[in-house]
Amino acid sequence: MFRFANPQYLWLLAALPVLAALFWLAMRNRRRRLARFGRPEVLDGLMPEVSNGRVVIKFLLFAAAVLLIALAAARPQFGSKLREEKAQGIEMMLVVDVSNSMLAEDFEPNRLERTKYAIGKLFDGLKQDRVGLIVFAGEPKVQLPITSDYRMARAFARRIAPSLVSVQGTAVGKALEQALLSFSGDTEQPHGRVVILITDGENHEDDALAVAERAAKQGIRIYTIGIGTPEGAPIQIDGEFIKDEQGEMVVSKLNEQMLAQIAETTGGAYVRATKQDIGLDEIVKEINSMEQAELSTLRFEEFNEQYQYLLIAALVLLLAEFLLLPRRNPLLAHLNIFREKR
Repeated sequence: MFRFANPQYLWLLAALPVLAALFWLAMRNRRRRLARFGRPEVLDGLMPEVSNGRVVIKFLLFAAAVLLIALAAARPQFGSKLREEKAQGIEMMLVVDVSNSMLAEDFEPNRLERTKYAIGKLFDGLKQDRVGLIVFAGEPKVQLPITSDYRMARAFARRIAPSLVSVQGTAVGKALEQALLSFSGDTEQPHGRVVILITDGENHEDDALAVAERAAKQGIRIYTIGIGTPEGAPIQIDGEFIKDEQGEMVVSKLNEQMLAQIAETTGGAYVRATKQDIGLDEIVKEINSMEQAELSTLRFEEFNEQYQYLLIAALVLLLAEFLLLPRRNPLLAHLNIFREKR
């Protein structure tokens, strides 16, 4: 299997026609200037050391070196055929609330930062499973499509922030609906797919229970984690507390009833986060006891870099171009091994 690791650098090949055009123009102008002094066959006799062929060869060597350097920059690689790996695992969509209410500080430093820390620990315990990440407020956004690349998943989890979603609110139903559409579809088995919803449960936008019923029909379990306290806490943004239209301080409280109903409808479980444990470990233990699905992954293997050989060839060509003089060697011009002796 052959590929270019950096195919964008192949655009450098467009410089070759430009160089060829410039060389042709330079040679034409040179011939025109020389034509002012006499006919070409006469001038050739007057300038025996001048070699047009050497100039052409030097240009061809330089152009070939540019070609090889452009191909080397694109990093050609040879590897084995596309290989399909199969493993038993779970497809897991994490659905994380990033609305302003998640900035409440009844968890230290706040609900959202505590959630991000727990998600990072979750990825450390995964092996054969696939994960995806959806953030939501008034609208959902797929932050990370379903993948088995846990390093990438950790990187995306660290970037979770309210600024990722421009529409404020808490549309739990829309977020769950997006999660149902985000599974890979590699398997038609009804088991092996779960959604983990992490929110404070304040849903003001839609009917999340209707989406949960649809998930149950598709065999998808939804596990819910309620983060926050029933007493609630004020929401602080940029050092100022959010207030309502009457000027009263807004207090975000945990709504456990809806989260418990969503989990019960789909055969999942509801866990209330505590300040010591957000609850992901408990849910993952239950998920690991589920019947797993067969997941397939296509992988390229054993790609070997080839650019170094192209660079070596380019350096050889450039060295040859440098050593090749545009004129015949004047030290050897007086030698003529075919001259008759007198």
